[in-house]
Amino acid sequence: MQRKAPPLGSRPFQVTNRQVLAIAIPMALACLTTPLIGFVDTIVVGQFGDARLIGGLAAGGVVFDVVLTSFSFLLSGTTGSVAQAFGRGDALEARAVLWRAFVIAGSSGLALVVLAPLIALIGEWFMNADQPVTTAMDLYIRIRLISAPASLINYAILGYFLGCGNAALGLILQLLLNGVSTASSIFLGLYLGWGVAGVALGTVCGEAAATMAGITILLGRFRAMPKVSRQHTFNMVAMRQMLHLNGDIMIRSFVLTGAYVLFARQGAQFGTLTLAANAVLMHFFLVACYFLEGFAAAAQQLAGRALGARDQRAFLRTVKLTAGWGFALAGLPSVLVFTFGEQLLGAITKTPDVYAEAVIYLPWAAFGSLSGALAMQMNAIFIGATWSRDIRNMMLISFAAFIAALFALGPVFGNHGLWAALHIFLLVRGISLLSVMRRRVRSAFAG
Repeated sequence: MQRKAPPLGSRPFQVTNRQVLAIAIPMALACLTTPLIGFVDTIVVGQFGDARLIGGLAAGGVVFDVVLTSFSFLLSGTTGSVAQAFGRGDALEARAVLWRAFVIAGSSGLALVVLAPLIALIGEWFMNADQPVTTAMDLYIRIRLISAPASLINYAILGYFLGCGNAALGLILQLLLNGVSTASSIFLGLYLGWGVAGVALGTVCGEAAATMAGITILLGRFRAMPKVSRQHTFNMVAMRQMLHLNGDIMIRSFVLTGAYVLFARQGAQFGTLTLAANAVLMHFFLVACYFLEGFAAAAQQLAGRALGARDQRAFLRTVKLTAGWGFALAGLPSVLVFTFGEQLLGAITKTPDVYAEAVIYLPWAAFGSLSGALAMQMNAIFIGATWSRDIRNMMLISFAAFIAALFALGPVFGNHGLWAALHIFLLVRGISLLSVMRRRVRSAFAG
């Protein structure tokens, strides 16, 4: 007979600023190191003084992100489900969620490796860039996809640690991943002169290192715990629920990344120079968004735990505190970009034309955290609560608004219209989720 696991968490609990910050600060630091990989890769490739290589790196990164972000449900879905099990005190179910996600991650990653040539061809067709850009993009995509199994498994491992509220281990793994990636990219791309191929291989090394470390930590932690039976782990009802949840989040992630891809593609239609400038500015935009990811992680874990514990007061307190901290700090990246943006642009690219073009549109990138703060916080709350249908539906509505704005403003205002449409997309995402939250809270905690 299988032994009953000790409770992971308690039922009613208090949500405090300290709890929020204990999760948010480590994860904010971890998330901030992620776009640094893109910064370093762009700086490395930028040293060759060819805007086409920068554009190819950017286009390849966008296509890879489409693929990888489509599977980000392995992170967010695992976090929400584990957090709810944590709130119920169900240690066995928390680990069962991890192993389900682990199996999906490994099998999906291997499929992506096999499909790499096809994915590269589809990406080239969709981006429709100049031939030198396409050549660099093809090389980057094919190499990066080698890391797909490790990347997806890392999502599942990080989701488990976040769901249990252990942000410190998440930080350690992300620092390892990004540190190895950065060092390897500099060595292979710049020191050995491998360029785009070198920075792609560097990231593969980082993902592999994090996977091996994460599995080692998990096996050490689980060795002293009661084993989870295969029947429990692969229970058909639980698997169907997980697939339904992950399917909705996958659609949301695919549409979100599709918006960024469409933004990049429309920028490419304005020429290689605009494509390269937007690629550089998107690093600022993404850094600003990553800055808020720590508070999104806190919102996911605490909202999921509160729902699992059936504690409405803790849930509403989570919404209030994560919103307060998120909006309070959303202006900081904007101030930094406005103050030091031109100096950072000069460090990233040594191509004068790309620098001059990027300076024109710098204010749009600076406002990224302000436009995206509500969207990120609401999305995190809904993921923690596993209200996946609303996440999917509101994302589709927001994407429709983005398309309308893109084709209404782009032809009239050019690249300015492109950036305006992106900000409209972010604002609609946050407002639409906020508009349905009260109804969902009443329904979830009724009785």
